[in-house]
Amino acid sequence: MARAVFLDRDGVVIRATIRDGKPHPPESVDRVELAPHAERMLAQLHLADYLLILITNQPDVARGRQNRETVEAINDYLRSCLPIADCFICYHDDRDGCDCRKPRPGLILRAAERYGIDLEKSFFIGDRWRDIDAGHAAGCRTIPIDHQYRERGPANAPDARVSDLGDAVKWILTQSSAPCFP
Repeated sequence: MARAVFLDRDGVVIRATIRDGKPHPPESVDRVELAPHAERMLAQLHLADYLLILITNQPDVARGRQNRETVEAINDYLRSCLPIADCFICYHDDRDGCDCRKPRPGLILRAAERYGIDLEKSFFIGDRWRDIDAGHAAGCRTIPIDHQYRERGPANAPDARVSDLGDAVKWILTQSSAPCFP
């Protein structure tokens, strides 16, 4: 079975715009700014035989603030410059009650089924409580990037806490080379 690193998009792979202490997606492809060292860090994971998959909530589509075409254009751009295998997107808002919106693990489980991923040997890097709780619910090890947003923390303790994507990647590579890694 494959192993994967699931990545949230906004605030992890790309810089998010912070308003009122919460992250928001870029408005267009030309506003996308990769996280520092994202290309190099994700290439290291790819070379270590991790499948890289974006798992992203994009509720601004349901809220009428962004369209699907823009979300898909941003994801296509990311796939063109980063070793990302696939993108799984939830376009719903909380009130829709879907199984794909993080903190529910639906998108992670779909990706695992599609690619034959061993979730116990996989990781989820996120920047919000929803990411960590979704990764935990799917059975992944979880790593939040702490941007000190003004929101609650995850219901489940993460496996590590880091300050940026580079530190998350370094931690994963250290864990996956340890003899006790499952």
